[in-house]
This record gives sequence, C-alpha cells and structure tokens, in this order.
Amino acid sequence: MKSKKLPMIEHKGHKQHKIEHSVDMVDYISNLPDCILHHILSFIPTKEVVKASILSTRWKNLWVSIPNIEIDYALLYARGIDDLNPLKVTSFMNFVEKVLEVRGASKLEKFRLHSNILCDPSKIHLWISHAIMHNVQELDLFLVDAIKSVIPESMFSSMSLTTLKLEIDFIEIPSHVSFPSLKTLHLSFVGFMNDDDVKRLFSGCSVLENLFLEECQWMYLENTVISSSTLKSLTIHDEFYFEEDDDTNGCKIKIDATNLTYFEYIGYLSNEILLINIPSLVKASIHIPLPEERQNEVACRAVNLLKQLSNVVFLRLSSFTLESLRYADKMSDSFPVFSNLSHLMLTEKIGKYTFGALMGFLYFCPILQSICFSEGFKQCMYLGENNPVWLSVPICISNCLKTLTFNKLHAYNSEICFLKCVLKYAHVLEKMDISWSNNQNRVSFLKDKSEVRKELETLKRSSTVCVIKFS
Repeated sequence: MKSKKLPMIEHKGHKQHKIEHSVDMVDYISNLPDCILHHILSFIPTKEVVKASILSTRWKNLWVSIPNIEIDYALLYARGIDDLNPLKVTSFMNFVEKVLEVRGASKLEKFRLHSNILCDPSKIHLWISHAIMHNVQELDLFLVDAIKSVIPESMFSSMSLTTLKLEIDFIEIPSHVSFPSLKTLHLSFVGFMNDDDVKRLFSGCSVLENLFLEECQWMYLENTVISSSTLKSLTIHDEFYFEEDDDTNGCKIKIDATNLTYFEYIGYLSNEILLINIPSLVKASIHIPLPEERQNEVACRAVNLLKQLSNVVFLRLSSFTLESLRYADKMSDSFPVFSNLSHLMLTEKIGKYTFGALMGFLYFCPILQSICFSEGFKQCMYLGENNPVWLSVPICISNCLKTLTFNKLHAYNSEICFLKCVLKYAHVLEKMDISWSNNQNRVSFLKDKSEVRKELETLKRSSTVCVIKFS
C-alpha cells in the first residue's frame, strides 16, 4: 500500500504553527509547580530572571519569591563600563535595592553578591543584613575595596548559614561568634588582624566540616591555631612567598583537627604549617614549588610537612615537592616510615632529580600497592637499565606493588626502561595501565606504538598474573 503524502504547509502557515507551538511550550512550562520553576530559575543570573518576568503574570509573580539571588556587577555590566562611573554605580545599587524590596519576606536559600565597585558601604551592610534576616543558608560575598565594617555583626551569629564564602581584604571578628549550622567555610584573600581573631572565629564554628583558605593574609599573625573537632576537609592555597631579603618567616599555623580526613596544601610554605593533632587523616595532596630565592628554607619546611603526613593512606605529590626530599638527609631527625601509604599519585612530569628523590621516598613506603604517573616523564630525563638506582629496588616495588598507571607515554627510552624494570622486579604486579600522549609531534627517536607494545608484552615478567593495558 502506498503511503499518503502529507499536504505541504505554506510558509505563512508554517510560521503561524511555530508561534502556536512556542505559546504551547510557554504555557506548559508555566504550569509546572513553583518548586520546579524555582529550581530552574536558580541556575539563571538574577538579572535574566527579572527579564523573564515580562513573559506572563505567572512569571511576574513567581520571580519575586525565588530562593536564590545572584547579583554580580560583572554580569550586569559586562561590556567593560568604567566601574567608577557614578551613574553606573547608582544604577547597580538601585537594582539591588529593587530586587530585595519586591521579594518581601520570601524564603532565601542562597545570596551571592559580587561587587567590584566602590558602592556605599552602608548599602552593602544592609543587603547582607537582609539576607541574614531572611535565614539565608548559603552566602557568597566578593567585595573588593570594601571597608571592614561592611560585614554586619549579625552574620557571625547566623543560625541558618550552612555555607559561607568570603572574598574581602580584612574582616572584623566580633567578640561573640556562633555558627551552629555552618558546615562549609571558604575564605579568599581574607586578612586577620591578630591571632585571637582566628581562634575566636573557628571556635564559633561548632559543626564545621569543610574549610578552604585561599591566599589569606597572615602577615599580622605569629602563632595561630585552627582548632576544630568536626573538621573533615582542609584546603590551603598559599602561593604568596617572601623574597630572600625579607625579614619575616611568616607565621606558624597550627592545625588541631582530630577528625580531619583530607588535607591539601598548595604554596611556598611562606607560613609554616604544623599538623599537631590529626590522627584520622587518610588522604593528602601536596604541591610545594621551590623558589630559587629561598630554596633551602622552603625545601626543609616541605620535608617537615611531609613528615607529619606519615599516617596517610593516599598521597598526591608534585615533582617539586619530591625534589625537596633531596634535602631530607640534611635534616637532624630521620625521615619517618609511611606505614599506611598504599596509593601514591605523582601530579607532574618526572625528571632526573625527581626520579632519584622518588626512588628514595619509596624506601619509606613498605606497603605501597599502587603508583600513578599522571603526567609521565620529562623528555630530558635519561634512565638506563644499568642505572645504579636498580641495584637496590625498594621493597614496595618488589613485594607489594599491584597497580602501575603511566599516563601520557611518549615512548622515550627512559620511559620504556622504567616500565621494563617494573615488570622485571615487581613480583605481585597485577596490572599496568598505560595511556599514550596526545602530543602528535613525535620525533624520530621515539619508538612506534606497536613496537613498544610488543617489547613490553613479550618481556619476561616476575609476576605471572600481570595484565598490560594500553589506551
């Protein structure tokens, strides 16, 4: 049976059909429950939500009760308008005032205010107070050039806050701090005036679980303590470092957190980190560059920090951090045994000196079961099968290593040599996962992929169960 052809629709009618279809879609969305529409609008900047209010009466009434408010000056005026233009500043403040005014007493879950203009501090103070009065749960404030008093004292006794993100030069910590619901605290570029302020702030966070400190300013502090019995995750990014002729060694930051399970540090250790009570720590990630100006000092601090992580199970290290271990033999105390470490990830390319430091470190990891080279080897590194480093193989490679992951393989001779030696000495190795580099600029001395595969797969191995996987 022949199928009937549908009649052709004229262009004008087709256009009318599309309009009707669009109207139907608008009506369909408008008929969704408030909770779903609020969820959809929560992913849209407040300025766009306000624009959507012209669609219908339903939307006009809906936007004033949205639980999330996101006000970002950069989004409102994204065309490079001069931040100090008085008309634009006034327009921005009027917009915020209007948004908060029409909302009335509606519930507020998240309030995000990013302002890089010199607004009236009293206005910003009122906006933040408004959010606190409406039991906001997530507060995200990015305030450039704001004075310390712009943060209302009421924020430090909020009963509803669960997440607080602050990016402001300095803050005043009141005499009484109480965050009974705060679980996540993110401080960026925040400066503290004295050690007591830090102690008072964290003592008021009775249920804090996640703490992120990014480029905070510690120059006025000497010995500060971050103490929390509930803290589970601590991340410190401290990439400012002092020049060689600076007359300061930074401050000592002591971490007292009995339930801390994850610790991450990225920086130059301009401030000394002391982990004085962390019995629950199982995972750590460390990246410490070694600036030429204070290489010896930073390396010694890095070694001291690593010593405090001897109980971890999973450890991520950068090549620069490994290089600091070359100075470990100069330390008065012996390097500790990492008796629980079973997983080691190396986050940067490994070079000649780094590899020597790595092999030295492995002697202190007697039960290590997996090693991941996430960035492979540097091209300039030379490693032969007769290298003295293979005269004494760390016990973890010969007796414990089960998984070796090697990413971004270029088929350099040093890489192939290393993989062959692991296969030769690792008695309990179960799998070797190898992924090729995406770099297509292969030079003449690199071996062909099929040649590398054949060379490794036909090599006699110590482990009879080892499987080599290429990807």
